[in-house]
Order: sequence, then structure tokens, then C-alpha cells
Amino acid sequence: MAYSHFTLPIAQANFGLTLHEGQSLFSTLPPVQPSPLLQQILQEYQALALAINSEKARSEFIIAPILADLRRQVSQPLALFSGKDFTVDADLGLNGYCDFILGRSPEQFFIQAPVFTIIEAKNEDIIGGLGQCAAAMVAAQLFNQRQQTEAAAIYGCVTTGSNWRFLRLVGQDLAIDSEEYYLKELPTLLSILSLPFRDPPNDSPPW
Repeated sequence: MAYSHFTLPIAQANFGLTLHEGQSLFSTLPPVQPSPLLQQILQEYQALALAINSEKARSEFIIAPILADLRRQVSQPLALFSGKDFTVDADLGLNGYCDFILGRSPEQFFIQAPVFTIIEAKNEDIIGGLGQCAAAMVAAQLFNQRQQTEAAAIYGCVTTGSNWRFLRLVGQDLAIDSEEYYLKELPTLLSILSLPFRDPPNDSPPW
């Protein structure tokens, strides 16, 4: 089994997760303005990515530039990995590749704890990607624990590039944000993505 084989019910059952739905998790965050370079890149290539309509095109022309701009803006070290194998425990099915991984580390040659955010790219089905993302978030939590560098919360996102849905894992409590965000809300997207890299992060759970 690998991350891509997980549905949300299977991830919930296998890892004893308690789901929290119907809550707006990030409604009070201040916006983070995109750089002029990012705005220019998206203006040039957003239509192309959506026309090609593949996960690869959306990842390369929309998602990756947003994450690169995020890396440039935050004050904390941010390691950014794309298409990296993230095998944590194959016996639990926590193996495979993640589209994007964000960690708070100056190390860029290999993944080092703490891992904070897992981002899965989809060309259409956001809901269908929630289980895959949840399993990878559990893997990130276990990875941090094994390296004795735990994070208060693990964040996740399933995105088509144009639509974004966020998750947060604290212990075994998995919250799925009730809001779905859109690319036109770029300052809000950057604000949410930057949350684990603030000092201190404002990530107290609502339950």
C-alpha cells in the first residue's frame, strides 16, 4: 500500500483519526502579499496550466511558483521538496512520493525534521485526494517523532492549483477546513501556507 491508495475512510480507520469538519480554520489570519514576480508568473502561465489540465502542468506552472515565493518571504528556514520519496513506514502503508513537502530546516539535500506541510496536487478531484494527504500527514508526524523533533501541528493541502483545501493534524485529531480557497485569493493562500513558519506559529487548534 502507498499514500495514493488511501481514501479518507481507510486513513481514518487505519490510524485511529478523529475527523473534525465544518470549521473555518484560518479565517483570522492576516494576508501575505505575493511578490510582483509571482503575480507576473501566474498571469503568464495560469491559463496554460489550466488548458493542459494535468497534475504535472498545474504543479509546475501554478503550485511550484507559489511555494517558491512563500520560501522567499518567510523569515524562518523553509526546505521545499518536490516529487520526493517519503517512505516512513512501509508496513503501515506510509510510503511513496509526495508532490510537495515543506519543512522548517536549512537542509535542502534531504528531508530533515521537522516536516510541517504536505501538499498533494490533483488535476480535478480534491475530495478524493484527502485520504492520500491525510496518510502522508500521519507519516510526517511519525517522521518527526522518530527524529525527536515534534511539531505541534502538521498541515496538509489538496490542490488543483486553482482550488485549495487545507487540513490540520494535531495528535489523532484531523481537521478539514470547511472553506475551499481559490487562486484569486492568493494573499490568503500565502498566509495559510506561511503559518507553520511564523515565530511563534499561531496554530492553536479550535477543539
